[in-house]
Amino acid sequence: MGQIKVEKNVGGIEGLAVITPTVHGDDRGYFMETFNQRDMMDAGFSINFVQDNQSSSTKGVLRGLHFQKHYPQVKLVRAVRGDVFDVAVDLRSDSKTYGKWYGVELTAENKKQFLIPQGFAHGFLVLSDVAEFCYKVNDFWHPNDEGGMAWNDPEIGIKWPHVKGDYPGSADASGYTLDDGTKLNLVDRDQEWKGLKETFKF
Repeated sequence: MGQIKVEKNVGGIEGLAVITPTVHGDDRGYFMETFNQRDMMDAGFSINFVQDNQSSSTKGVLRGLHFQKHYPQVKLVRAVRGDVFDVAVDLRSDSKTYGKWYGVELTAENKKQFLIPQGFAHGFLVLSDVAEFCYKVNDFWHPNDEGGMAWNDPEIGIKWPHVKGDYPGSADASGYTLDDGTKLNLVDRDQEWKGLKETFKF
């Protein structure tokens, strides 16, 4: 019996998958497999992950939307602490769902993981006071290869939960807050990316 449940092509977008582990618990706590190559291969995924990364962010931080252009990565992401809303946007020019997005809430409690293939932009918004975010990748980081796109491009229309603000014509986040008043926190470069029409295509 498989230790992980793989839901394929979520949101009708080919290649995206949400993975839910089987959790074994008793009065000592719990145990689960966070990754099982055999179950992944049974679901049709053969991925050689080469690096694990972890980040810590505070409420209102939005990281993204990012990708590597010439060294695209498959990512398997999860939250090990707190709550994030994780998003992938299809940038594959030959895809029937080019420009479509899908988002999933990843929390320490639901223990879900999100598998994002090559050819997608990826980002996440922190909804809890603090979140620790882990991700496996199948290629190394190439610092001169990074691309990105506007997190708030109206053509894509990502529905970031709890976010309030009016589109200013750019990725500038200064007028946006969460519904509790927390200001969105993006690095400068993430407020300079362009929309879908001017974004790199795979």
